[in-house]
Amino acid sequence: MSLKIRLARGGSKKRPYYQIVIADARAPRDGRFLEKVGSWNPMLGKDNEKRIELNAERLKHWIDNGAQPTDRVLRFMAEAGLAERPARSNPEKAKPGKRAVERAAERKQKADAAAAAAAE
Repeated sequence: MSLKIRLARGGSKKRPYYQIVIADARAPRDGRFLEKVGSWNPMLGKDNEKRIELNAERLKHWIDNGAQPTDRVLRFMAEAGLAERPARSNPEKAKPGKRAVERAAERKQKADAAAAAAAE
């Protein structure tokens, strides 16, 4: 049985609240889970200590037993010092798209033409 440490959404519409749970990977997102090991309230400020609550002892237990955290939960655990999250690097993501490059070239061409006309 493959176990995941993941978020289960609660709260009302446009007021999210998440529980950090241990669940079977095949179970639905908000469905059956084995144990609740924390919570995340994104409505609270980032400096509020109640925004993310983790039960470190139980998280360590489940990781030792083979549970795999999702990316978001792994971020929370890395912030708490419970896990190591590898740094990601995607240099292609920062590059402008094809249309943006075309628009920039067009603007540069118009600016050069205007500068040449003003110089004459």
